[in-house]
Formats: sequence, structure tokens, C-alpha cells
Amino acid sequence: MSVRNRGHVNGHANGSTKPSQKTVDSRTDPGRWRLRNERGVQTWHYLQSDEEVKQWPMTIADRHCLGLDTGLPQLPAARTPLQASENGLNYYSKLQLEPGNWGCEYGGPMFLLPGFIVTLYVTDMPLTQPEQTEIVRYIFNMQNLGSKNGGDGGWGLHVEGDSTVFGTAMNYTALRLLGVSPDDPRMRKARSCLYDLGGALNGPHWAKFWLALLGVMNWEVVNPVPPELWLLPDWTPISPWRWWIHMRMIFLPMSFVWSKRWVYPKADTDPLIRQLRQELFMQPHDEIAWSRYRNAISPADNYNPKSWLLNLINYFLVLIWVPYLRFDWLIGRAERWCWKLIQMEDANSDYADLAPVNSPMNLLACYIEEGPDAHSVRRHRERLQEFLWLGKDGMMANGTNGVQNWDTAFTIQAMFEAGFATKPEHHQTLLKAVEFLEDQQFLEHPVGYEKSPVYSDPPTAKTSPEHGYRHVRKGAWGFSNRAQGYTVSDCTAEALKSTLMLQTLADPNDSTQSLFPMVIPEHRLKWAADILLTMQNKSGACSSYEPTRGSERLELLNAAEVFGRIMVEYDYPECTTACVTTLDRFRQLYPDYRANEIRRFIDTAVQWIRTNQREDGSWYGSWGICFTYAGMFAVESLCTQGETHANSEHLRRACAFFLHRQNEDGGWGESYKSCETAKWCPHPDGSQVVQTAWVIIALVRAQYPDKEPIARAVKLLMQRQQPKGEWLQEGIEGVFNKSCMISYPNYKFIFPIQALGMYAKRYGDADVE
Repeated sequence: MSVRNRGHVNGHANGSTKPSQKTVDSRTDPGRWRLRNERGVQTWHYLQSDEEVKQWPMTIADRHCLGLDTGLPQLPAARTPLQASENGLNYYSKLQLEPGNWGCEYGGPMFLLPGFIVTLYVTDMPLTQPEQTEIVRYIFNMQNLGSKNGGDGGWGLHVEGDSTVFGTAMNYTALRLLGVSPDDPRMRKARSCLYDLGGALNGPHWAKFWLALLGVMNWEVVNPVPPELWLLPDWTPISPWRWWIHMRMIFLPMSFVWSKRWVYPKADTDPLIRQLRQELFMQPHDEIAWSRYRNAISPADNYNPKSWLLNLINYFLVLIWVPYLRFDWLIGRAERWCWKLIQMEDANSDYADLAPVNSPMNLLACYIEEGPDAHSVRRHRERLQEFLWLGKDGMMANGTNGVQNWDTAFTIQAMFEAGFATKPEHHQTLLKAVEFLEDQQFLEHPVGYEKSPVYSDPPTAKTSPEHGYRHVRKGAWGFSNRAQGYTVSDCTAEALKSTLMLQTLADPNDSTQSLFPMVIPEHRLKWAADILLTMQNKSGACSSYEPTRGSERLELLNAAEVFGRIMVEYDYPECTTACVTTLDRFRQLYPDYRANEIRRFIDTAVQWIRTNQREDGSWYGSWGICFTYAGMFAVESLCTQGETHANSEHLRRACAFFLHRQNEDGGWGESYKSCETAKWCPHPDGSQVVQTAWVIIALVRAQYPDKEPIARAVKLLMQRQQPKGEWLQEGIEGVFNKSCMISYPNYKFIFPIQALGMYAKRYGDADVE
């Protein structure tokens, strides 16, 4: 078996969509891009004519997102924390979009864009030329070159990660499908990295799935994804409805496509696909024994190795189930039920779907089942645009279709906690923000719920196949917008909390009057509380999209390999705190509404927070990096129960954990490696503005008695602030499934504004010098 020479491939891309070749420095004119925001649905558009540019002027938010000069003036240098907080708010408030929310990228994962590109290529629905140009620019900008991660030329699971086969093979493929020449020096470097990792055959399950349907690999290399699992009775412990929502909604269309063994129809005649068959492997394509590589995986990708049980199941499926027991009638029944569930998912989200992994897969399922001209295919293609975001480095795929609800709720809270909610100059900003939240609340349950056997009012956590096993949602909020359609526990809680803060705020000039109107009426506030009461697990804690439905032992079936803690919902201190603090505020306003249930919820949740604290005083965070993030939330929970540093051993241990890790410059900096290892790992670049703000907030809430270490941290935030009031982007802030990082760039405004304001309110607004 021969080994292909590294770093050189003959031929050029000329695939069926005829993408043009890209130059090294190819980019679009940033002054022609505009962000459209229609009730929280955000899409980027490139203006072709000068007349369009004249008719649609750039906004400050457009300029900020694109890394252009905003034109905002420099502000008087802040001498006190409150002045710094207000300077930050003066800049950040200018970024508010017309509907009332704040927009930003939600990038980081490097496996999202390739799925988009592959899907659009095989369905012959290409992106516009400006979009292609900016995506190519983004992927190259994220490549590990120079001093970044050893400069080996590959791509990682996320933008800060070391190179993996998943990241490198898929992003290389995406670039080739977009017309980049294999002889580009960066592509040569990427192939060299890929070969050092063993070639694309060493990719994880998801990479093999995408490359198989593209026609670059053979389906025999993909471990089975049988849709028959969806036919298991609901009482079965491994039934997919028990899995974490992201895992099951990816498995659903993936199993449908796998069962069809669908392959890009032009794969054998498309010159570009034939070239990729030569470029991605270290041996001739026609000599590969595909089935031998089902379980091949690079150590760089194998974050969560397949269990012995999963390997045994895969052998059974390959050797016995598929060839001898998988009868046509059973295949047909499984595919029909999967198709029905896919249609339910599309109906509940107007074809946006949960996230940018299952969305292109659902598009492909619709394309296979209904054809290229179907409404479902066209509507899916339209909704895919909402996942694309343009930044200074190019066009990326967001982790969802935005962070609209999440960031808007936190912004309201930051302004409230910092003392700006009563200031007339900020009234309109807050009013628009809460009006946005009003517009984004779900006012109906998932399709089919009200006719299902589990319907009740108020709702419960019970689910059924009649409504696609979805969690109830009337009164809830999602992470991004109303159009996406998914309840999230902490998003509902933070949106409700923000609304209660403003709608109960007394006018400082007349305490008998509310400063803000009743934008969201009482019955809808109670709907939201009803939803929160459905989110608690037996442990007392809360998960993300729905209560835990299955055993943690289901991780034995984790086939993704690159992620951990992915099969079921888990208990999270962040989600638990959001629900606790919101229900605590809610019961003060409505003490007679479901009082006993709310009291029990809070008591058991807070007790779980206490027991979840680790011996060193920390809490592990699953949605932000990592111990600093979770600690900020957990401390807030305990403070609602009257606990302080003076009377609570839990809070004294939490404060000690933070203070033992304070840097010499006064700040805190935690690496994403903490998420992977579950041990504190200092950030290689030192203190980070966002994490420093998180710790300040925690220490202030805990009423830590010595202000000196907090003042040092405040001083660092003030020193890092720029002349116009903003803070610069530093390390990535978020995480999911332990191993993949994701960005929350608005955090560098929200939490420093809040931290500085809270410090000033507690310790006085004196000059920190």
C-alpha cells in the first residue's frame, strides 16, 4: 500500500457549483456589510451598489462588530469605579439594536461551518460570493499558524484548541469546496498536519458522517446510527427521548441519512470530490478497506473514548443486526417515524431547528425525502442564514442563531445592580430591552402538546411522542429568540428576573409609582414561574433545556468521542442559581402564588448548591470558564438565603478559593483547560477582564470584609478600559460539553459594568488610587 507524498497535490478545484479561486488576501469591502435585525432574527447582508449603501447607512453596532472605528468620542478618564462603569455603559448602550437587544458573535466551535458548506454543496444551494469570501477568510484566520498552538497548520475543535483530525479534515474540506486551491501554501501546511495526525481516516464519528455523505468516504467507515432506536418503547432506559436534547436532535436526522446511505449524486463525476479522495488520505482511495477504520481515531480527537459497551454494540450492529435482522419493513417503519419527528422539530422552530448541527442535517433530510424544490428545503435554506455571523476575522457559524435573550437579560441586570436603572439618561435603553424580552417570550406550547395525553395547566415536565418529546414552553424564553422555539431554564429565569427588577422599581420621585410600565402582564410572569417549576431534578438542581430524563450511565453510549457529558442533562450550579434567585424574587412579589411549591423548590435547590461545592470551595462550571463562572452563580444562590462571609462557612470557603488564586496584578485568569481537566488551570495570558469581573461580583455579594483585594481587581478593570469606554476582547469565555469553547464577547461589557457598579455601591465610589 503506497503512501501519498505530503504537501503536494495536482489539480485544481472545479466542482459542480463552480466556486472561484480565492487569493491569499481576498476579502470583501467591510463598509458594505449591514446587520438586519427583525424582531431578534439577525442576518448579515452585503450591499452591491452605491445606492444601496446610501439608502442603508452603517450603524455603530455594525462598525463595532466588524472591528471598524465606531466614531464614538473619547470619554473623560474615569477616576472612580462608578465613573468607569458609566463610561463602559455609555459605549455599550450605543450597540443596542433597534428591537432592543444586543447582538454579537457566538463563535468558537470549528466544526459548524464545514457542516454548512458540505450540505449546501451537495444540495447545490451555494452561498453568495461575498459570504464565501468571508468564510474562507475566517477559516484561514483561525488556522494554527505562526505562534498559535505550535503553528502546525491545522484546526482544532474550537478556535483556541490544538489541531485535531476533526477540525483539520473538515475545515480543509470546506475550503476546497469553497474554491481554495490545494497548492495554496496554507493548504499544504494543513495537509501536512492532517497526515501527521494519521489522515482523515482517524477522524471521529461526526467527521466520517459528513465525509461519507459527501462521497469522499464510504459509508462502511461510519459506525451504525440505526433509526430503529426511535422505535424502542418509551420505558426503555436507552430510548433516545431520554438523551440530552442536542444529542438526540443530532442523532435524529443523522440516523435518517445513515439509514438511507445517501451520497452526493455527483460524487463519482465531480472532479473536486475525486481530488479530495486523494488529498485527505495517506493511501490510495481505492485501496482503503473502509470497515477497518470505523473505530480509528487520532489521540488528539479522542477526548471521550468509546466505552467497551458501545464497541460491543457496534460489533453486534455491524455483524448481526444490519446484515441479518434489519428487515425492510422495520427500516421503513423507523425511517417514517424519524421523518415524522424531524417534521415536528421543523414545525416547532419554523425550520430554524435547535442549533447549527442538526439544522443542516434536517435540511438534508428534507432534501432527500421531499426533493430540492420543497418548501421545507427552501425555508431551511433561508433560516440557515441566521447562524452566520460576520466579525473582523470573517464570517463564522454561531453556536445558535444568536444570544439575543441571554445577553439582553444580563444587560438589564448589570444596569440595575450598578445603579443605573433609575437614571433618566438610561431609561429608554432599559425600556427597549424589556420590551424586547416581552416580544420574545413564548406564548404557546410546542405543537401537539395541548392535544397530548400529558397536557396539564399549569404544565408539568411530562412529555410524550405526540409533541415530539419536547419540553413545555408557554411562558418560557429561549437562548436566542422566539423563532428558535426552545425552552431553556436559566434563560427563562434570567429574563423573568430582569423583567421583575424593572417592573417593580419605584420611581425615585414618587415611590407610589413604578418607574417602568407593566410591559409583561402578571399572568405571563406567572406562566414563566410555572415553567421554572417544571425544571427541577430529583436532586434539587436544575439542568438546561429540560429535567434529566436518563441515567448518567447513558454516557456509555456516547459515540461523539470529542465531547464529554453529552448524553443526558446534568445538574448545573449556573442553571440552578438562575432559577433559585428568580423564584426568590418572584415570591416576594407574588407570595401566595404556588407558595409551597416555590418554597420547596428553593430549599432543595439551595441545599444542592451547598452539597455541590467542592472541598476546595469551588463549583465546576459547565457553560462558562469555569470555576470563576460557576462560583459567581453559586454565591448568588446562597446570598438569597441571607448567607454572608460572616455567617456562612460555604461562602468563606468560596472566597478563600478565589483569593488564593488572585494574580499579582489584582485580577483573575482561568484557562479553558480547567473545563477539560476539572482542575484550576491559570490562563497563559494572565488576568482576564471578564473573569476578574465575575470574581468581584461574587466577593461583593458575599460581603467579603476586606475590600483591599477587591479594590486591586477593580483597579485592573479600570486600567484595561479603553478611552471610549470599551474593553478589548481577551480569551474565550464560554464552554459546552467540557471540551468545546464558545465566545460571549458582550460579557466584556456586561460584567465589568456590573462589577464596578456593585463595588461602588458597597464600598463607596472613591478614587481607587
